[in-house]
Amino acid sequence: MKRNRGEVSLAIVFFLAMMLLPLLALGGAKKQTGQGKAAPKASATQFRVKDLSTQQILTVDDEDFVTATVAAELSPEAPAEALKAQAVAARTYYGRLRQQSRASAGEESDFEVESYLTPEKMKQRWGASYDKYYAAVHGAAAATAGQVLRYDGALADTTYFAISPGQTEDAQDVWGGKCAYLVSVASPGDAFAGGYQTEAAFSDEDFRSRVLKAAPKANLSGPAESWIGTAVCTQAGTVKTVAVGGETLTGGQMRQALGLRSAAFTAQHTKDGFRFTVRGYGHGVGMSQVGAESMARQGAGYREILAWYYPGTALGA
Repeated sequence: MKRNRGEVSLAIVFFLAMMLLPLLALGGAKKQTGQGKAAPKASATQFRVKDLSTQQILTVDDEDFVTATVAAELSPEAPAEALKAQAVAARTYYGRLRQQSRASAGEESDFEVESYLTPEKMKQRWGASYDKYYAAVHGAAAATAGQVLRYDGALADTTYFAISPGQTEDAQDVWGGKCAYLVSVASPGDAFAGGYQTEAAFSDEDFRSRVLKAAPKANLSGPAESWIGTAVCTQAGTVKTVAVGGETLTGGQMRQALGLRSAAFTAQHTKDGFRFTVRGYGHGVGMSQVGAESMARQGAGYREILAWYYPGTALGA
């Protein structure tokens, strides 16, 4: 795959919807759309969470919810300051979704998650280590109780993800829009994480089938080595757009079509088909969780971590 030498100047972003994570919390959350149903009563310090795995709407106290989110997002053996940074980022992110949801009439829940991590599920996951691990994640929630990040007085859109390709992305390059605090910052510790670089291989026919589902008009009738053309990439290495069979796809579309861990990829064609080399894991915008762990191991506190990944935001109640 050829890269465009005149790459991209970095800008800034904002986007409401969650990609879904890895990577994101509690198995992937979605904002609930109104369906005219009566919502369960919940106070301003509780979350109404629809668990898609059970179709139940749970009413959960703030700090219990944050505890569950930290447990779902990071290893309980992560440094305490990284767990605290995750707690604040999650409290802010989901608090913002709750605020938006409750501003709309008829919302069934504040948002949906694929599977909410209850204490019972934590016990199944951690076994004999439950008490120790629960103390770590609950401790992070308790130590930061009530703390959120704001920008110009409003709750910040504190997106996060697993591993960057070496620096985070300007959200504008990934999603479009403009947000002053979701900008590209260095995250060098990510390069030492397990899973930082992965490979994915596809036969010509498999590649063709996957791409045509995303781009039905792509012309993949010629030699396979000519199917992928020029890519335009961000400074961090994420593919913004790439020409495939005469069609222009975004890096996100290619990532989804091929099931790649991130859109920071390069590709080559061999006699066996296409081989993709992928760096990082997730959408790349906001706080890198591995980067936060790396900073914590080097002595950074959670306030410093949050200020680094969300520059210009203010930490407070």
